Amino acid sequence: MKRIIQLITLCIAVSLLIGFYYKNSGDVVTGDRIIGLSVLATAFVLMPVFIYHRYKNKNLKDFQLFKSQDSEKDVENQ
Repeated sequence: MKRIIQLITLCIAVSLLIGFYYKNSGDVVTGDRIIGLSVLATAFVLMPVFIYHRYKNKNLKDFQLFKSQDSEKDVENQ
């Protein structure tokens, strides 16, 4: 999974560089489209895969800011 995330990150970085190259070479519309698609890929592909990878075996109740009443009762019963 780590290699997949690295590969996706590398592809997005390369596509961003290609988009900026097109934009600076005079083809602004194509450059903007490539940059926009790279940003969308980052938001809708890379970030969900990264978040899933980082939190797949974690207990999400440990990350809650406010503890629920059920967890307080469990602590009192112990």
